[in-house]
Amino acid sequence: MAGDTHALLGENGAGKSTLVKLLSGLVRPTTGGFDIFGERADLHSPAASHRCGIRTAFQELSLVRDLSVLDNMLLPTPPRGPLGLIRRAEARRTVEEHLDALGLSAIDPRSEIRDLDLNERQKIEIARALFRKPRILLLDEPTSTLSGSDIDWLGTIIARGKAQGVTTVFISHRMREVRAFCDRVTVLRGGKHIATRPLSDVGDEELIGLIAGGSGGHSFPPRPPRSRLSEEPVLAATELSVGNRLDGLSFGLRRGEILGVAGLQGMGQLELFSALFGTAESRGEIRIDGRPVSLTSPRDALDARIGIGLVPEDRKTEALFLKLDGRRNISLPAIERYSRFGFVDRKREETAVARVMARLNVQMRALWTPVKAFSGGNQQKIAVAKWLFAESRILLLFDPTRGIDVGTKNEIYALMREFAAAGGSILFHSTETAELDHLCDRVIALYRGKAAARLEGDAITEDAILRAMLGSEAGALAAQQVSTLEALS
Repeated sequence: MAGDTHALLGENGAGKSTLVKLLSGLVRPTTGGFDIFGERADLHSPAASHRCGIRTAFQELSLVRDLSVLDNMLLPTPPRGPLGLIRRAEARRTVEEHLDALGLSAIDPRSEIRDLDLNERQKIEIARALFRKPRILLLDEPTSTLSGSDIDWLGTIIARGKAQGVTTVFISHRMREVRAFCDRVTVLRGGKHIATRPLSDVGDEELIGLIAGGSGGHSFPPRPPRSRLSEEPVLAATELSVGNRLDGLSFGLRRGEILGVAGLQGMGQLELFSALFGTAESRGEIRIDGRPVSLTSPRDALDARIGIGLVPEDRKTEALFLKLDGRRNISLPAIERYSRFGFVDRKREETAVARVMARLNVQMRALWTPVKAFSGGNQQKIAVAKWLFAESRILLLFDPTRGIDVGTKNEIYALMREFAAAGGSILFHSTETAELDHLCDRVIALYRGKAAARLEGDAITEDAILRAMLGSEAGALAAQQVSTLEALS
């Protein structure tokens, strides 16, 4: 229906992304077809989809990283003059006006995509879909990299499109945003249609039941009693700084601990994780088991004496080789353990990989199937599996549940607690305060590159975390006072 905002929900692998690809002309149906505004449409290619007024903002961004914002906005059909030359001055003015109308005037059209933060790239992905004035807008997990005011921005964009008669299909795992933005909901499970309802007619518990098929919603594993840990840190940082984003942060991560890092976009958490994995130049001191170390590259972090593994922000561009199978992705960090004289013992490698895959409930066909063929949830489990294969003792998990379904989230939660119970240490950043509250033994909240609060014990609450993330001095001070009292009691 014109102007309708329709949610499409389901676990990873339920068929949501496949449906988006079908509507986008990237995949052709083997049977059946589509009616667009009452007329049969042959969506045999992206161009055919575009002619029907369909545009897509993908979760796994389709932007070309080495091109500018302007060039990405103009793809695939830039305006051309009589001799076939691109009218760049005219195109730039048009793009600048479009970005300004969307509240994105702070983004320079000349900037290369690779230089933008992930949330800015997501906004450009959405802006590009809107640039061609679609009749149907497909938003595939658009808020997975957005938070706070950015989500409010998206709500305004959707409401404006609704007023102009744009039909929006909204895919998300975040129920709050589904409620805020959508009129109706369709649930898929196992590639099949389960239900279509007005959102006002179905409660959250019923909706989660439809999605999970009775397997339930978020299920955080039992946590040992929160107490002050006296053991010496496995990893410690003193006055750690990176550029102008992270400013003199000191902390210790202990054996068997999940230490949470809270912060709004751009508050220094990305720089912290990058420095600890050797991908960002840092100042200050980093110690492993009490001795200073120099982490100038991932090779240093992977050293068996250090044992750091990173699940990064963007799994498709930073964590995985999409054209390689799961076996080679998982074994890559520790392949030398299965090599001799330059030859890999494939049988030993495959047996070890299969063991780790079984532990994470990854489909065994991943042993020979390219990673790009799997859902986001399975890809994320493969990204985690390679560090278990490498026997890392310190895991850096940067928003590891972003854009995955409830069932896979629960599996990752259980794995985190199991890893910590076995003596591993986890530094964990999440954009969901509930995860930090339920999973972490302690939480550091960052604001403008500094520790706004250090929470432990009963001081760890969603409210206290959020206040500190927002830079609330009163909230941060109260949380620190509670933390101090807990430590003295």
